[in-house]
Amino acid sequence: MPLLPPSTNDAYAGHPAAPLFLLAAAGLALVPALIHSFLPDGGAGVIAGLDMGDKRDLVISVFRWQGATQLAFGLALLAVALRYRSLTSLFLVLVMVERGLMALHGWVLSPPASGHHPPQHYGSVAAVVLGGLFLALSLRTRPSPERHPG
Repeated sequence: MPLLPPSTNDAYAGHPAAPLFLLAAAGLALVPALIHSFLPDGGAGVIAGLDMGDKRDLVISVFRWQGATQLAFGLALLAVALRYRSLTSLFLVLVMVERGLMALHGWVLSPPASGHHPPQHYGSVAAVVLGGLFLALSLRTRPSPERHPG
């Protein structure tokens, strides 16, 4: 049995732009995943501008954990965008849930005390809005080409 089952791309009937958005979302998940996993401070100081104080090791560990989850989700988004497009709508909803929760926490429930918002806070709001647009496109089925008896 192969690692990946056969592609389902031929079963996808939504707008072709929606899987392309998932491809972009995959890239936007994978880049921070690599930053959080491999920068010396996980991006906590140099990108997020956090003062880690005496909890530096803990903060870096949390950023590395986030990088691991982003890497797994980014690879799943990549697989759907390239090979399993019939799952596009589901994964767009998952992107909206993930980013919606990030935006809710970053802007409402626990905004940074310093007032400095990392790039992820802005990108999360944009991803929810764009995800909704591309979800609507993915749910609109394209008319299938009519077959004329030959």
